[in-house]
Amino acid sequence: MSDVIRGLEPKEVWNKFADLNAVPRPSKEEQRVIQFMMDFGNSLGLETVKDGVGNVIIRKPASKGMEGKKMVTLQSHLDMVHQKNEDTVFDFKTEGIRMKINGDWVKAEGTTLGADNGMGVAAIMAILESKTIKHPPIEALFTIDEETGMTGAMGLEAGILQGDILLNLDTEEDDEIDIGCAGGIDVTAKKSYGEKSVPRAVRGYKILVKGLLGGHSGMDIHKGLGNANKIMNRILYNCSNEFNIRISEINGGSLRNAIPRESYAVLVVDKSHIKKFEKKINAITLTIKSELKNTEPSLEIILEETKKPKKVVGLNTQKALFNAIYAAHNGVYAMSTSVDGLVETSNNIARVIVKKGKIKIGCLTRSSVNSAKMDMASALKATFELAGMKVDFSGDYPGWNPNPDAAILKVMEAKYEELFNEKPRVVACHAGLECGILGKNYPDIDMISFGPTILGAHSPDERVSIESVQKFWKYLLEVLKVIPNK
Repeated sequence: MSDVIRGLEPKEVWNKFADLNAVPRPSKEEQRVIQFMMDFGNSLGLETVKDGVGNVIIRKPASKGMEGKKMVTLQSHLDMVHQKNEDTVFDFKTEGIRMKINGDWVKAEGTTLGADNGMGVAAIMAILESKTIKHPPIEALFTIDEETGMTGAMGLEAGILQGDILLNLDTEEDDEIDIGCAGGIDVTAKKSYGEKSVPRAVRGYKILVKGLLGGHSGMDIHKGLGNANKIMNRILYNCSNEFNIRISEINGGSLRNAIPRESYAVLVVDKSHIKKFEKKINAITLTIKSELKNTEPSLEIILEETKKPKKVVGLNTQKALFNAIYAAHNGVYAMSTSVDGLVETSNNIARVIVKKGKIKIGCLTRSSVNSAKMDMASALKATFELAGMKVDFSGDYPGWNPNPDAAILKVMEAKYEELFNEKPRVVACHAGLECGILGKNYPDIDMISFGPTILGAHSPDERVSIESVQKFWKYLLEVLKVIPNK
């Protein structure tokens, strides 16, 4: 389908997106896409450098007549979230994304698409390659590892960037101009436990939670979507109180910034309780599906017999685990009191692993208020410590404080209204954009974020609107024409 994608308008952008999506680029595995971008810049005869952490910077002189304009840093990240459906056979480390068109949408076949942030990367590449687009001096910044720690932005040293204005192309609604974002911190709880022998006269079962939509743990956290880890824990908690089940293994969720779509648990049940246990699972399934019928219509909870495991978790450890996950907050924690409709603070219980004597629970806590972020993280820490777990904080990154008086914002608002006969929505978002981190070392650069409409980011339902890409491209090119003078 890549040939069909390449035929979409604007061709210069879609061709670059197809080129990019042919290169495997999951977070932490960016060596090939870094080299791809270095080769691209060098092939154009442009100044192309790689910094100490792997970010790629390509600079292009102004087009004729635009030499006196301020330099614009166009910024997007090279890595993508690697998520796939359970029944999709795909290796993100070796394969390019398989794309298809569905009406106005471009999607992938059973995997994430990489439009986040590949559409931004593709647009920048198209500008760098063009010989006809009017633009000021351009500095393209392609960062690495945005999705799993923002280490590229964190590692970018002061003094490298030369731009006066930074346009981050990583926002996912085409009528928005973003001027602020949330910060975040990873909260990880761990515990070792001694495995116990499987009781006699038991039967092995596997419970699967699947079919959830998933999504971006910042942009989608307010939608009331199901979290597979919380759903699984609810099932196990309720069954443990009645039937003395014993778990052997739990594996739920994947990436810290993706709402968990799937989870499975392996457990044993005393044979004398089997009929009541199966009846209970059916009842819980009906209840949960009824609660989530409007937001998660494809939710499945499947119970199947399996081979009896050799070891299980001790009763005290199991009880503490279930209690801790039940008590740990997931979802929106507080709404902003200063920006209508903005989620201020949230938490995503992203990963739960119980296996072979080790428990690991991973959360991503976000907030636009740093003190509230740490308050939420501390509440989680206290919850997991009550269950005897060791809790670590890591990957702390700042939010991006809005500057409604930025000169470039006024220019961009006016240009949007002129082009589309309506006012843009000037907003702050609950996602973690790199602007907050970059602003620490470059406090004097005016920053704005915008982009095409992308839905379902961080899930296999990720899709980008074809019409929206056309709108985004038109807007970006017109903004470049009206960049202020130095």
